[in-house]
This record gives sequence, C-alpha cells and structure tokens, in this order.
Amino acid sequence: MNKPYASVSLDLDNQWTYMKIHGDAGWNEYPSYLDAFVPHVLDALDKLDLKITFFIVGKDATIDANKEYLQEIVRRGHEVGNHSFHHESWLHTYSREELIRELAETEEHIEKVCGTWTTGFRGPGFSWSPTLLEVLHERGYQYDASTLPTYLGPIARMYYFWTSKLSKEEREIRKGLFGSFKDGLRPVKPYLWQLESGNELLEMPVTTIPLFKTPFHLSYLLFLSGISPALMHLYLNIALQSCRIAGVQPSYLLHPLDLIGGDQVPELKFFPGMNISSERKIEVFNTVINKLAKYYELVNMSEHAAQIKKQPLPVRALDKTDEIAPKTGNKEEHPQKQEMF
Repeated sequence: MNKPYASVSLDLDNQWTYMKIHGDAGWNEYPSYLDAFVPHVLDALDKLDLKITFFIVGKDATIDANKEYLQEIVRRGHEVGNHSFHHESWLHTYSREELIRELAETEEHIEKVCGTWTTGFRGPGFSWSPTLLEVLHERGYQYDASTLPTYLGPIARMYYFWTSKLSKEEREIRKGLFGSFKDGLRPVKPYLWQLESGNELLEMPVTTIPLFKTPFHLSYLLFLSGISPALMHLYLNIALQSCRIAGVQPSYLLHPLDLIGGDQVPELKFFPGMNISSERKIEVFNTVINKLAKYYELVNMSEHAAQIKKQPLPVRALDKTDEIAPKTGNKEEHPQKQEMF
C-alpha cells in the first residue's frame, strides 16, 4: 500500500534577517552564514536521500558571495520557493504595488542565480493578506504556504517584543506579527482560497497538531529535547498519530537555526536553542525525518501540492478581517525598506 505524501520545507532565513528581527545594528550590511549553513544542511539531506523546498529571500540572491551556495541547492536536486525580497514580517501591511515589486524582484534574482522560476510562496513570519493571495494567483503561483494555524501567535509576539531591541515605532509596525488567536481556527489541511476576483489558490498550511493546534516543527522539538528526549519523542508521536487519525498530510517546516548551533554561528548565540550543538541538532533532525518517513512519502512542496490538487478540496472564503491593514503604498509605513534601494 502506498504511503500518503508529506512535504518538507526550509525557510532560508540568513544571519542578517535574524539580526533585523532582533533589532541589532549592522543587519543592513547583510552578514551571511550561507557559506557554513548550506553545505551543512545539504550534506545532512543527502545522507537521508531527501529532497525538500528551500524558500529563498530575494536580497540574498543579489549578493555575489551567496550565489554559489544558492546554486548548489538546485544542483543537489532541491526546489526553491519565494520567501519575499526584504524578509519583513509585516508583509500584510504592504500595498498591492509593493507586493508586486517584492515578488517580482525575488523571482528575477532567483531565476538569474538558480536558473529556475518560483511557483510557491511563504511569507516571512507567516505574514500574508488577501491582496497578496490575489497577486500570487496573477503571477501564476501554484500555492501559498504562509498560514500557521495555531492559537499561540499572540504569545509568540509578546515573547518577541520582550527579547528584541526594537524602538516604539518598530514595535508599532510589527504589531500584527505572528497573527492573532483566530489563526487557531484556520484549517490544518490544505484548501482552496476563494479570492475576491473569483479565482482560487491552493493554501498549504504549515502543519500543527490537529485539534490542539500546537506546532511540532523542529524548533519546538529541539526545545523539548533539551528538557527530556523522552518528552520530545512522546510529543512527536502524539503529533504524528493525530495527523494520521485526522488524515493530515504534513507540511513540515524547518529553519536554519533548527539545524546549526552557536558553535558554527556564534553571532546568533542570543537566539533560543543556539546553545545546542550543530551535531545534536542534526541528530534530532534525523530522528524526526526518519519517523515522518515511516508513515509518509516525503517530497518537496510542489510535488506535494500537485498530488493534493488531484483530490477534492474544501473552498474557504476570505474574511474581511483578514485585510488587517490599509494598502496605501506609503513608503513611510516601511521605513527600513528605504535603506535597501
């Protein structure tokens, strides 16, 4: 009997994006750890014979020092997706014109460097808007993967504000980060967005545990493994069994700091979990992937999306409250972007 499909993806957030999120000076010099991280993760994936989707930040594809590492991702047989150009987690506040520019610049530079077009998108910090979905459809995207159905968004935002070095103005810009409590009401299974234009777009949510809506991507499992490896295994088993019972085909999310530690990127030791060694993180990663592979056929996101589209899918109408910010196109709403042009 054939196993159901599941997909694995990695948001290729670079060192400067974490510094920017944290409010650290020097982020706009675009320091990078791709020279250390990309070979590290590609070797780990090769050992597992696993091909995944890397969501690439467009700005990184404009920097000469990064290009050989981005090219190597494609040479090793992995898919690349669009993770925005500036990696600003308040993408939901962008105007239509800003969104078009954000997508187009990323597409252009990824194609120049990697020789491939992007057909999947994930917003930084799970940020999205109805306008974004319309623009994605117009540009021929196969799917969006920006929603995280969990009730924990406000708690994550509170922790983020508490630990970051942000001005009052920066906090105001980021006030919608990580969504609201109502995101926990969103479906875990893929569905079709019914757009205002009448068109439809496939949504591939980042999988959380059905019913409970708590995340189980690697960041959370690493935290639990630091408390107790047995607790981590129990939590993972509950998550996978819940998915199987509910008929959920996981879209499993990775981030670079899930796989590399402060031993290789000392500049980011202040981030949670960076006290765990790179070797230990890869051990946990291998455990998780092997357990996923026991129940699912693991593929990249485009292949998973193509399989899902062969099935009848529920259609979900957009709520007016999903448009959570005016689309003015005023550059003063996004002051940090002015430094980048």
